Amino acid sequence: MKTFVAFEREFGEYLPRMKWINLGGGHHITRADYDIFALDELLYDIHAKYPNLTVYLEPGEAIALNAGWLDTTVLDVVRNGMPILILDTSAACHMPDVLEMPYRPPLVNTGEPNERAVTCRLAARTCLAGDVIGDYSFDRMPEIGERLTFGDMAIYSMVKTNTFNGMPLPAIALLHEDGDCELVKTFGYEDFKGRLS
Repeated sequence: MKTFVAFEREFGEYLPRMKWINLGGGHHITRADYDIFALDELLYDIHAKYPNLTVYLEPGEAIALNAGWLDTTVLDVVRNGMPILILDTSAACHMPDVLEMPYRPPLVNTGEPNERAVTCRLAARTCLAGDVIGDYSFDRMPEIGERLTFGDMAIYSMVKTNTFNGMPLPAIALLHEDGDCELVKTFGYEDFKGRLS
């Protein structure tokens, strides 16, 4: 609402002559706490003032919000002031929003730092010192070989991934309602090579 008011103040003279306006993306209209009524009111007001103006919204991530998992494995544990879990996933390669936004992806059965018994830093096996997913607390110390599951990964974990430093892309699987897991696609060297040609 505030953004459109500011836009209208600066560019309102052009709106009656425009055919359409794009109010952008990132609207979490599927979230339980999203003020859908305020959005509805804004769209109604725009249509009332500018009846010939078509308004576009890009719900984008709203269609996949809180969907999709990314499973990872603890490869090693190192200590540098705190336990650091080295994972076979990467913020830089598999969840770039962690570095760009910032964004802290939900991790199943964990808490905020110092909320539970053990707090660990989650990092990747790439050469980037900043390839850190974040700090999470656990009821007990995770072990090497243990699987961890990130939630809310359908949004960008498939479309913004890369293979920097030889990190493989995650396989894509579909979990059916009956519990059957169908492997849809795996990635190998040819996929990496194909991105470069």
